[in-house]
Amino acid sequence: MTDPQAIQPSALDQLPDRDPEETAEWQASLDAVAKAAGPHRAAYLMRRTLERAEGNGIALPKLLETDYVNTIPTAAEPSAPGDEEMERKITAWNRWNAAAMVTRGSKYGVGGHIATFASAAWLYETGFNHFFKGKEADGSGDQLYIQGHASPGIYARAFLDGRLTEQHLDRFRQEAGGDGLPSYPHPRRLPWLWEFPTVSMGLGPLSAIYQARFNRYLTNRGIKDVSASHVWAFLGDGEMDEPESTAALALASREGLDNLTFVINCNLQRLDGPVRANFKIVQELEAQFRGAGWNVIKSLWGSAWDELFQLDTTGALVRRLREVPDAQVQTYQTRGAAYIREDFFGKDPALAELAKLLSDDKILECFHLSRGGHEARKVFAAYKAAVEFKGAPTVILAQTVKGHTLGEGFASKNANHQMKKLSVDEFKTMRDLLELPISDAQFVDGVVPYGHPGADSPEVRYLQERRAALGGPAPARRTHALAPLPAAADKAFAAFDKGSGSQNVATTMAFVRLVKDLVRDKETGKRWVPIVPDEARTFGMESLFPSLGIYSPKGQTYEPVDRDQLMYYKEAKNGQILNEGITEAGSMADFIAASTAYSTHGEAMIPFYIFYSMFGWQRTADQMWQLGDQLGRGFLVGATAGRTTLTGEGLQHADGHSPVIAATNPAALSYDPAFAYEIATIVKDGLRRMYGAAAPGEDPNVFYYLTVYNEPMPQPAKPAGVDEGILKGLYRFNTAESAGVQVAAANAPRIQLLASGTAIHWTLKAQKLLAEEWGVASDVWSATSWTELRRDALEADAALLRGEERLPYVRQALQGAEGPVLAVSDYMRQVPDQIAQWVEQDWSSLGADGFGLSDTREAARRHFGVDAESIVVAALAQLARRGEVKVTAVKEARERYGL
Repeated sequence: MTDPQAIQPSALDQLPDRDPEETAEWQASLDAVAKAAGPHRAAYLMRRTLERAEGNGIALPKLLETDYVNTIPTAAEPSAPGDEEMERKITAWNRWNAAAMVTRGSKYGVGGHIATFASAAWLYETGFNHFFKGKEADGSGDQLYIQGHASPGIYARAFLDGRLTEQHLDRFRQEAGGDGLPSYPHPRRLPWLWEFPTVSMGLGPLSAIYQARFNRYLTNRGIKDVSASHVWAFLGDGEMDEPESTAALALASREGLDNLTFVINCNLQRLDGPVRANFKIVQELEAQFRGAGWNVIKSLWGSAWDELFQLDTTGALVRRLREVPDAQVQTYQTRGAAYIREDFFGKDPALAELAKLLSDDKILECFHLSRGGHEARKVFAAYKAAVEFKGAPTVILAQTVKGHTLGEGFASKNANHQMKKLSVDEFKTMRDLLELPISDAQFVDGVVPYGHPGADSPEVRYLQERRAALGGPAPARRTHALAPLPAAADKAFAAFDKGSGSQNVATTMAFVRLVKDLVRDKETGKRWVPIVPDEARTFGMESLFPSLGIYSPKGQTYEPVDRDQLMYYKEAKNGQILNEGITEAGSMADFIAASTAYSTHGEAMIPFYIFYSMFGWQRTADQMWQLGDQLGRGFLVGATAGRTTLTGEGLQHADGHSPVIAATNPAALSYDPAFAYEIATIVKDGLRRMYGAAAPGEDPNVFYYLTVYNEPMPQPAKPAGVDEGILKGLYRFNTAESAGVQVAAANAPRIQLLASGTAIHWTLKAQKLLAEEWGVASDVWSATSWTELRRDALEADAALLRGEERLPYVRQALQGAEGPVLAVSDYMRQVPDQIAQWVEQDWSSLGADGFGLSDTREAARRHFGVDAESIVVAALAQLARRGEVKVTAVKEARERYGL
């Protein structure tokens, strides 16, 4: 009998026990089993009892781990349709060509990865043959997030299918000529094949979850019924270490995304060695996913293990499998039968007796080859169970051997991720193992041949028939253009042309007001997807709550605390706003799914994602790169922008560098508008370019990044003829004369003041001070995009190398402007300095370099030397160097302004 004193207190102790005697009898029964049959038998009975309780709908906490065996017993496996032998031949050809492609490329030094696809071949092939739906059926098909390092196997299948040629395969990782194959899934590089870029590890699983969620969003909002689409994410067990890989597991289960399946290839190896050397990654992942509410299916052992499990009458084998650490399992895959007999079976007398019944060949078959992920029938059973499961997403933990079929030199070696080629002898061994009809004579000059059974062979016909039955080729990306969206009514944009009069309006509020008008548009309003990470009220978006609703698949099951207010928090199943909570990464994944719906589902959606500018590019720049690679379209809005506009928030909120990061992304059109009418002009043109009719030479597959500020200021009326300058990045806002500032001398010195964003307001004040106190005339320019000016100049430089004469726009705009140039920004000086080399005039700049700080706006600007008075001193210093004002004026100005 177990000592009652040894039983730990439980939360159940807080509940009244209506029948203590019955409870004691159950506890005594468990104690008796443990004493008579051992603790393992007692644990087995408890697990079976919990399973029965769950099956009967009795609410109990779920077990987080099950034994280290297949979830689906062999006896319960369904028969897979199709011709298994034919599928084996197809897989053999694909294995061969994947390895051949990488090996042939190694002579050029471009490398490639072989071992990943070798381990995962059946995980992909079973899906392609029986599950993955193409786009030719319902227009959407399934969404496949393919593990980046497995791309050679996908190319090999496309080659067998006739979608790629030998010439394509020989251009693997050699893209400069324009017809090569990218190393990994890159839609921008191979847009007809790849839909989703996945090689930045961790972003694939995160994006897959939000893609499945966005599919539900489209269906629930009545945009398009995509309920037949299933999202498949193929991942590595090592990849699951990335925090993004598991960041949204709870979201997927909370929203019941049974249209989502993760397939984790558990070959127990990372890039440099074991995943969990001293532990069990499969068990760890099972607990993690079960704890998050996912359906978990383990496919660990192949059919060769069936005999061993039948002989295991004591449970000793199952216990031993559970306790052996991953690194030791990897070692067994490379050692002989004698070692396995001693180290694995010899640890337990019952196992030692079991091993006597097994031949060495049987032991090696089990420990070297037989894994659940290498057998079509077991993979089919797991996939079928996954797509039929309702109410929660499914993860399949499939155990494989990294480098399977590539020979002893590859299989399970720690270095196999870095091994880029096989020798001719290794290829011949592989050929014999795969039973491929390739002769020694086909190895000419030591070059491994590609293999193909013929365009009209039974294998190719079978492959194409299976794909036709499933809706066409996969993976495949829709590339034909959609009909342009109707342009929104001009009045939505023109409303900003007249300015705000005496009313102070921050550009953040101006943008929100514009969106409020655009979402009401009868033609395109429903296609806007507002995305915000839990700061909607910060950005003044609460007025959108009751009119658009916040998306929730459950609708609103409670009475909101602010229901009696006009702008109450309204959730709805068909809600339009994605209010994501505190997750910039999740919000970006939303944006990516929405921004590529034009290709994924043939539905143009217009996402705008508004965020604290400090927490956008700095935190999720990798996803912005993913967005560009996936050819996403939409508007990123960095609100509360700049280093000095957030009073009191301090260092970690003061953004002085996001435009620098944005400038590195070729797909990002980065703007720092100063006025409301500039925002309206940029958004209107962005809608035309991305969703309407792009001009010749314009790439519609771009996204816009706008910085907007929380500093309420009077918004001026739009001057005439400035649209081109707004879009290209620079225009003259006023001159000293048009601004009405008085300069005493007719031949007064003159300077050109360039400013972006909120900095233009301090610059306008400086313009007045220069004229009234120092007799200096200045013209003020609005630099809406330093980055676009730089890109235009770079294109002009490239044209010059081709023998074409073209003047950069920034030089054209400033041509003839008198005096030096002083550029001012609320960002670090590196932002305006992007264009310095193309400005003919003397150049100087001011910016907010360094860390942010908590204080008033005025104090922060004085600290960074970007306020109006600092601009005046900098301008005078620049003019003094040219001999146009007295040097003493600089000292006098510093003293007058207390600098």
